[in-house]
Amino acid sequence: MNLKGWIEHDGVRLPPADVERMLKEEPEALKECGGEFLLAWDGCTARDTFGIMPGPVPPGTVCCGSRTVARIAPDPLPCTLEEAIITAVSLRSDEGMVAFSGGVDSGLIAGLARLPCVAVGIAGSHDIIWATKTARMMGLDLEVVTPTEEEVAEALCRVVGVIPDPTNPVEASIATTLSFVATRARELGHTRILAGQGADELFGGYARYLRSPGLAAELKRDFADHERQRTRDQAVAALHGTYFSMPYLDVRVVRAAQAIPAGEKVHGGVRKRPLREVAERHIPIEVARAEKKAMQYGSGIWRTIRGIARQNGYRQVADYLRTLI
Repeated sequence: MNLKGWIEHDGVRLPPADVERMLKEEPEALKECGGEFLLAWDGCTARDTFGIMPGPVPPGTVCCGSRTVARIAPDPLPCTLEEAIITAVSLRSDEGMVAFSGGVDSGLIAGLARLPCVAVGIAGSHDIIWATKTARMMGLDLEVVTPTEEEVAEALCRVVGVIPDPTNPVEASIATTLSFVATRARELGHTRILAGQGADELFGGYARYLRSPGLAAELKRDFADHERQRTRDQAVAALHGTYFSMPYLDVRVVRAAQAIPAGEKVHGGVRKRPLREVAERHIPIEVARAEKKAMQYGSGIWRTIRGIARQNGYRQVADYLRTLI
């Protein structure tokens, strides 16, 4: 048996020995397991429900040879959104670091997990200033990474070789930012990085949702598209021998979030309202209510990449990215 990641059943983490025993005595039970895993045994491969852990088979499937023989469909007991988030973070908090920007998504995870955190941004950038302030406010152990322009250029060259859409400037700048998170985590001996991916799509975090004429349908489309983002992020993490763990994509959290009407998620000019209400009970209100820029902008990485492209004679970043590929 070869297990990458971790497996749980009904909120209980299963040690590798218990997983091996299950495969021998009751292999059907695997269909009810949650977690973030890629599991291989006796010519078969299984992957977690949402495909958080990268692998050669589709998300949520058990494949033996070239055949899909079962679906992974955990059905934990119903719970509130708050209970779901607490459980999801707790299951992932035995090891790792938190990718931290000081916003509500990463702030709630960090506040619950109490793991060391890492923030990335150009020196003096919004994210570095805010993350440092909020980490001090919350009593968190924060590692600050402030890459130079040369280091950004080097990281950009690496990530465009592995991400799905390397000529897309936004995709490339997000991947470059995450590369520094993964690098620092690995340097400190961690392989798991807890991150807030999925919160925007589940709870209505993007600014465009404030003016969406069909919010429910747009949220559904964006959540379906999130698999592409996960593929990008995990490809970057794999360059450094790490992976991103995503508490908001725990099946409990997804189910609880999708049961909330879209109009309650974006209401009165407030985005991610249900998540903020949960966060206010666990972290400082100033953090729970904070509005912040997207990672690539708040960190200053996008602006740095644009400057590098112009230094190399390209007005369009996409044209510069093509030369790197």
